[in-house]
Amino acid sequence: MTTTEPSTVDLRADAERLLRELAGLTASLREDQWTAIEALVVHRRRALVVQRTGWGKSAVYFIAAKLLRAQGLGPTVIVSPLLALMRNQVASAERAGVRAATINSGNMTEWEDVHADVAAGRLDVLLVSPERLNNPDFRDQVLPSLAADAGLVVVDEAHCVSDWGHDFRPDYRRIRTLISELREGIPVLATTATANDRVVADVAAQLGVGGGDTLVLRGGLERESLHLSVVQIENSTERAAWLAAHLAELPGSGIIYALTVSAARDLASLLSDQGFAVSAYTGQTDTTERESLESDLLNNEVKALVATSALGMGFDKPDLGFVVHMGAPSSPISYYQQVGRAGRATDRAEVILLPGHEDKQIWSYFASVAFPREHVVRQVIDALDPVKPQSTPSLEPLVDLNRSRLEMVLKVLDVDGAVQRVRGGWISTGQSWAYDAPRYERLEQARDAEQQAMIDYQRTDGCRMEFLRRQLDDPGLGAEPNPCGRCDNCTGKAYSPQVDAAAVESARERLDRPGLDLPPRKQWPSGMKKLGVSRSGKITDGPEPGRVLGRLTDLGWGGRLRAALNAPDGPAPDALVQACIAVLASWDWAKRPTSVIALESSTHPMLVRSIAGELARIGRLDDLGTLALRPDHPRVTAANSAFRVAGLVDSWLVPDLNGVSGPILLVDLVTDTGWTLTCAGSALRGAGADAVLPFALATPK
Repeated sequence: MTTTEPSTVDLRADAERLLRELAGLTASLREDQWTAIEALVVHRRRALVVQRTGWGKSAVYFIAAKLLRAQGLGPTVIVSPLLALMRNQVASAERAGVRAATINSGNMTEWEDVHADVAAGRLDVLLVSPERLNNPDFRDQVLPSLAADAGLVVVDEAHCVSDWGHDFRPDYRRIRTLISELREGIPVLATTATANDRVVADVAAQLGVGGGDTLVLRGGLERESLHLSVVQIENSTERAAWLAAHLAELPGSGIIYALTVSAARDLASLLSDQGFAVSAYTGQTDTTERESLESDLLNNEVKALVATSALGMGFDKPDLGFVVHMGAPSSPISYYQQVGRAGRATDRAEVILLPGHEDKQIWSYFASVAFPREHVVRQVIDALDPVKPQSTPSLEPLVDLNRSRLEMVLKVLDVDGAVQRVRGGWISTGQSWAYDAPRYERLEQARDAEQQAMIDYQRTDGCRMEFLRRQLDDPGLGAEPNPCGRCDNCTGKAYSPQVDAAAVESARERLDRPGLDLPPRKQWPSGMKKLGVSRSGKITDGPEPGRVLGRLTDLGWGGRLRAALNAPDGPAPDALVQACIAVLASWDWAKRPTSVIALESSTHPMLVRSIAGELARIGRLDDLGTLALRPDHPRVTAANSAFRVAGLVDSWLVPDLNGVSGPILLVDLVTDTGWTLTCAGSALRGAGADAVLPFALATPK
């Protein structure tokens, strides 16, 4: 392909013109922006740009993409992690006349047309999710041509490449392979706003795969519009009431972050009841609904989105007026990344952290689902065939991992070369693989240090912005203190943690409404025959839809349920019994239960038995006692669905149900996967129960 290379002076003039089309008539390039563009377009180098949110990193790669296309080079490939980010980026690209398209899980119906546009040279920019890099069709049919013809490769949110980054993703590690296969002279750009020295070194080294040194451009992380505050309120209900009382005072519209999906939903419901235009936005929100919610926030049609970290990297609303955290993220780096969404084009934005004592428990839960131990990983490798592909569902019965952890392990093993994804599933490669125990230990230590740093941020009496900047090894900071002059500690102006008693009572009344739906399992896990269990297809003998008193993560009942489960075993407190009665009273069952049976608990047998007994007494139900496990049956600890079901089938001593008519209320302590209640319900149905109505005190999330 013939290319023309204009002078550097002409290139800069063209770059300035494109920036004005992208960002407005008054915009002009920063010197580091031009340095990066020149390195990519003129010198065809590899560059890592670490700059604060709002600095203009996307302008660098869109301008470079357009300039390289003008020279006759191929399209720019941008590896981008989030759907929200992709939608913002395509809109930004169109403003500068850049023809852009995406390939991701949310636009499957468009993939064929996008592939055709790539082949025909009709695109300037192709944005792909990291997961697509190992999709067999994309990897085999599209990626080779891109690797040969791309004008530029961009790795956005590049901290995801690194084990040490706050949001490491195994799929990002495949970028090393993509870069190593690029033809000589294709420039590579990586960008992020959140990388400390260790992450910068790791990412720079990985970008250097295939030869060539990496240009690193790092800027200061000071954000003059952000006013950081911490409000210490011990009780979760009071924290929710405090936010409801202060939300109207916060400028413009913003984001309220919660640590869990359930907390986001509960808080959104509470604030909606208080008259605020808010909506929940989580990883479980449908793709189409996400787009609508993002649009509502961008257009200031809501006061806030109550979101999990699913709304994070790359969401671009320059006038976002505030970011509030109900519960602290586990890392100051992650926290800086999320608060960086605010105040990009405003003089002032409020950033408020409302930490909770339960934060550590939530951090521990997420840490517990990290990379598993070696013997479990070896099970995955040994279960795979080198020729015949196996799907993830078919692997589940063979290894003791649930679906999400199994997929994560497969991705890591794929990057390490031990397995490969092909059409129809996964195969083993036969290559030797070593479990890098020291690496995982170092990661665990780093995670512990970050959690402690987040606690230190809450407790510090120094400048909060300086604290965060030092956590990210901000090159703009010297050895001497450099306070921001804006945070609560610098100004001495802190939010009062006091909450009006009536507001607290109102919040408590809303959050204390007990009862959650418990949808029944509808399908047995696949591959049960491999485990010697003759269960498959639709579940036709399981329990009816059930109810749960509350989640352990609930803002309202969560604390009391955790207290009950952490206390020594004993009869249920009256408040707990009354709440259970309230749930049953509001239960819209097709037919009222006539009897009740408790599911044996290994930790709190008296607690669950007393609740079943009280419900029998008050509801005038026949008390069938306890559904106990067979004495010779081992306790089931498996997390994987197939293994769990295999361990639960035929495991109970089912009482004689002759003479028992009508539905049976089945009472359990905690339900997580739903398989215990499903299998117990199936056992009761098999013994003659007309129907089984499952009820549990708690669910983890």
